[in-house]
Amino acid sequence: MAAEPPRVRGLEEGDRGPWLALWEGYLRYYRQPLGDEVTRATFDRLWRRENGLAGLVCVDAADRPTGLAHLIFHPSTWSIGPYCYLEDLFVAPEQRGTGAGRALIEASYVEAAARGATKVYWHTQAFNAPGRALYDEVGRLTSQVVYEH
Repeated sequence: MAAEPPRVRGLEEGDRGPWLALWEGYLRYYRQPLGDEVTRATFDRLWRRENGLAGLVCVDAADRPTGLAHLIFHPSTWSIGPYCYLEDLFVAPEQRGTGAGRALIEASYVEAAARGATKVYWHTQAFNAPGRALYDEVGRLTSQVVYEH
């Protein structure tokens, strides 16, 4: 019997505990410590869908989050409609290979289309080989180089 495809839904207020465990795993992976105040504010803005942010979670059969995707919708000087920046994407290590990452990206495309976004884009680290293998299937690698200050 084939496994059920991963299910994705919007982040909810009651997801705080499981989301926090995923978020902390994500931050560890990228070696990016954040203060508790930033984490609390981030979760609240995501589940409330404030300031152009939206959170999605992949859930298991018991509706517990096993992966996350954080979206930022913003205007663009190159488009009438907004762009969608997929800022964060993370799947619990034990759920990798189940299609959860792909499901989160595809759900991001659906959310972006529903909001009239003309583009979905994201960045990743050069060392993220497993993620990049998926991204090569669901997106297009560009020639952009990212600088920051």
